[in-house]
Amino acid sequence: ALQITQKPRFLGLRTRATAPIYCLVSDKNLKGTVEWHKADKYGADKNKIVPNERIRFESRLMIQNALLYFMDLKVEDSGVYYCSVNGTFGPGTEVQVVRPLDPIKAQYRSQMKDGLIVLQGLLLGVCIGAYLLRRQNLVKDSDSLYEEPETDHIYEGLAIEACGGGLYEDLTAYARVEGAEAPW
Repeated sequence: ALQITQKPRFLGLRTRATAPIYCLVSDKNLKGTVEWHKADKYGADKNKIVPNERIRFESRLMIQNALLYFMDLKVEDSGVYYCSVNGTFGPGTEVQVVRPLDPIKAQYRSQMKDGLIVLQGLLLGVCIGAYLLRRQNLVKDSDSLYEEPETDHIYEGLAIEACGGGLYEDLTAYARVEGAEAPW
């Protein structure tokens, strides 16, 4: 069985870099053609690559190893690259291309994010404070509906102690007989 290996299995590079991918075949006397294919990720559909000014192929008629060479990499070159020999695919090499980091922009984004987090915290504090104040006012209003009745009663000004320590039922002894009707 034909065995194909690719080296390296992963490349992580910045834009404008150059890099090779090697395709090694187990049968040194095998004749055929090497084709290169690209997929967006492992297991996705593979598309055949055509060489251009940035991507070159190198292979020999007696296939022992083949080479895919990148020049001036771009972010769009990220993906998984497979070599195939007579219809048999290699395991693939993942290439990730990233833009170089601009420290000034990164610092600005970090400070902007920190500022937004502080602003959100303050806004959350204001909302919680408004809720608690509103709740306190509602509790105060509901408490005023259920106030205890006043201690005033119809026998205003009459002290119980003056009645000899009895209850209200004993007050009839002190009632005036003339004008038995109540003024109200």
